[in-house]
Amino acid sequence: MKKLSILLITLAVSIISCKNEKKTTESTEVETIEKQVAEPKSVTVELSAKSESSVSGTVIFTEKEGKVSMLATVNGLEPGEHAIHIHESSDCSSPDGKSTGGHWNPTNQPHGKWGIETGYHKGDIGNFTADENGDASISISTNEWCIGCDDETKNIIGKGIIVHAGVDDFTTQPTGDAGGRVSCGGIIQ
Repeated sequence: MKKLSILLITLAVSIISCKNEKKTTESTEVETIEKQVAEPKSVTVELSAKSESSVSGTVIFTEKEGKVSMLATVNGLEPGEHAIHIHESSDCSSPDGKSTGGHWNPTNQPHGKWGIETGYHKGDIGNFTADENGDASISISTNEWCIGCDDETKNIIGKGIIVHAGVDDFTTQPTGDAGGRVSCGGIIQ
């Protein structure tokens, strides 16, 4: 009888111990999944002046729930409209910003405006307007980009951001006739 009691107590302790261990493991797994879902990916890009301009600023990319939002804040621009694009490389070493290469175009489309039937580059962001003080901002959100994913037609890591002196006309190939590159930043994670 004494052996049976000890055996039953040992068995009960083992069952309770296994249940607590399983709850701890499940709790840790749920916490990890919640953190992965709740914490968006984010990359901040500092823009530096190019082509003897004084244009600088910050671009913040944030990915959440399958969409990337971009907020660019730029100062030192000439008042009026300017183009902003994602370019092929994050290399901003040249004085004119041309070390970033051409517009990022992983799907081999003609230059254009997003949403038009004739096509557009993934890097064709568009135009934004600087006020009388030379300050401007632009924000967009898209599922056409990702931050560090395995899809090279969407991954913006390793690309460059260029602010141009002029306006993108959305038709001239391959650049939109946007003029010189007055500011550059590399998207590096």
